[in-house]
Amino acid sequence: MNNRLRVLRAEKNWTQADLADIVGVSRQAIIAVENGKYDPALALAFKLSRAFGKTVEDVFVWDDLPARKRIAQSSPNRLHRNRKRMAFA
Repeated sequence: MNNRLRVLRAEKNWTQADLADIVGVSRQAIIAVENGKYDPALALAFKLSRAFGKTVEDVFVWDDLPARKRIAQSSPNRLHRNRKRMAFA
């Protein structure tokens, strides 16, 4: 999941430690979320969003492109096989 934490922090002139103190987590947790190494729990996502006065959708961007690619690549074959089965059933 992508996020805008670094950009939003810069707009407020907050350090990672400042943001960590505001939402009640460690600086290392903020680093991990910012770098995409950790997807926050829903409660933390709301706390982070509210700290900036934004919605969760404004701060976090769900990137499901890999999933969409898999579906697009597998769907035509799956449909084709199902049509063959239906034709011979």
